[in-house]
Amino acid sequence: MQVLLTGHCGFVGRHLHAAMEARGWDVHGVELDPRHSDALDLFRYSDDVYDIAIHCAAIVGGRASIDGSPLGVATNLALDAWYMRWLARNSIPRAVYFSSSAAYPVALQGPGEIRRLGETDIDYGQPGQPDATYGLAKLTGEQLCQYAAAEGTQMTVLRPFSGYGEDQDDCYPFPAFIRRAKERQDPFEIWGDGTSTRDWIHIDDLVGATLAAVDEGVEGPVNLGTGRATSFDDLAHLTTQAAGYSPTLKHLASAPQGVHHRVCDPSQMLDFYLPKVTLEEGIRRALAA
Repeated sequence: MQVLLTGHCGFVGRHLHAAMEARGWDVHGVELDPRHSDALDLFRYSDDVYDIAIHCAAIVGGRASIDGSPLGVATNLALDAWYMRWLARNSIPRAVYFSSSAAYPVALQGPGEIRRLGETDIDYGQPGQPDATYGLAKLTGEQLCQYAAAEGTQMTVLRPFSGYGEDQDDCYPFPAFIRRAKERQDPFEIWGDGTSTRDWIHIDDLVGATLAAVDEGVEGPVNLGTGRATSFDDLAHLTTQAAGYSPTLKHLASAPQGVHHRVCDPSQMLDFYLPKVTLEEGIRRALAA
C-alpha cells in the first residue's frame, strides 16, 4: 500500500505513521512546513499517485491556540482546498480527511443536559455555528470532501473527539493534568469551572478506528470517541488519585474553557471498531511514561 500522510510528525500523524509501517505499508510523510517537505507545495505541484492519502495536517493547538490564533483558519482552508484539488487531479482512489468535533454547532454543546452529538447533528444545508474559526475550517473541509468524491475519490471523513496519549504536547488539557499530577501540585489548577465535559479517546483507539474505517471502506462522516462524558473535575480526581494524592482543586474562571459539553454518540464507529483503552488505563500509562 502506497500512502501519503500529511502531518506525519504531529500527535495523530506520528502514531498513524508507525501503525501503517507496522502493517508493511510504504508511507510518504509531509508536513505543513515550507522549510522541509511542504504539504501545500505537494498539493499544488505534485503528480505523484498513491493508493490512499490521509490528511492530518492543520494549524491546531489547545484551547488557547483555537481562541488566540483565529487567522490560522486561512492556512487550514487553503491546505484543504488544495488537498481536494490534488486528489481530483491525480485520480487518487482513496482518501481520509480528519475533521473535528469542533465542526459541531456550539448551540448543541451548552450547559445543562449533556447531548451526545450524532453525525446527523451537522446539516450541511444549515450547519449552525461551529466552534471558532478552527471548527469553521473543518466544517468547510467536510463540504469540500463532497466535491472530491464527485470527482471519483472515495472519501472517509472522521470526526475525532478529545484524543489523548502519553506523548501529547503539553498545550492540551490531558498532558497538562498529567504533568501537574506528576509534580504533585496542590492546589491543582483547572481552567474554567471544572464542570465542562469531554469525550476522551486514547490515541491507540483513534488510530485503530481510523485503520478499521479504511479497511471497511467506511465513508462517514463518523465520530471517533467513546460516548463517556468526563468533567475536568472528574479528570483531575482520576489523575491525582492514580498519582496517589488528593489536592485541592483551584478553578481559573478567566481561563479559556471552550464549550460546556462535547460528547459523542459513537454508535456508527462501534459498527466497525470497539475502543480498547479505558480512560483509567490511559491515565496509568501516561503517569508511568
